[in-house]
Amino acid sequence: MSDSLLALFSLAATVAFYYLTKLAYQRKRVVWRAPILVAPLAVIALVMGLRIPLDDYFHYTHLLVMMLGPATIAFAVPIYQQRAIIRRYPVTLVIGVLTGLVLGLLSSWLLVRLFPLPAELANSMLVRSVSTPFAMEAASTFGGVPDITAMLVLITGITGMVVCELVFRAVRIRTSLAKGVALGASAHGAGTAKARELGNEEGVIASLTMIFTGIAMVIGAPLFAHVLG
Repeated sequence: MSDSLLALFSLAATVAFYYLTKLAYQRKRVVWRAPILVAPLAVIALVMGLRIPLDDYFHYTHLLVMMLGPATIAFAVPIYQQRAIIRRYPVTLVIGVLTGLVLGLLSSWLLVRLFPLPAELANSMLVRSVSTPFAMEAASTFGGVPDITAMLVLITGITGMVVCELVFRAVRIRTSLAKGVALGASAHGAGTAKARELGNEEGVIASLTMIFTGIAMVIGAPLFAHVLG
């Protein structure tokens, strides 16, 4: 198979894996069927099994990454649609965003101090607690590599989605507001998907918290990088 056909096959397979795993998840909503978990594993198995060169794999699939830009702008839509929620819980949202932002940065900073890592990996980890489009934008300000950051964001989101219910029970978090803020501020997109499973209000609060935390990270990145540098 020529390089061009292999690149097209990689793009088609990646999109197909996403929609097939999404379909499977809609039929039975269990964590181990979540597209954010299963689709990347399927892609890794495909690339390794067929020994597809990474240059060929990324030749067309990089177009999917370019869609993150428009996706970021589209975050304005839920902010407008849920403006009533923002007016109802302004203090809760502000506290949730600031707490999630600070704890996300500090926990990553402490982790790389306790377990020394190569500089590029350590710097890429600092923004792992915000959604991928915002994290990739802020990563370079911290001296990180956006592609590595995207992978760390994925791992953080999956972890939050898997352990959230155990944590909620352990620390007795019962209100929909607290669950939504916690998931949106710590586990971004995956956490928001999980919050929507828990309830509509949890999902809306998680979505707004995720968006505002990401915006705050991008705006504050130069200051945070200076303080933690």
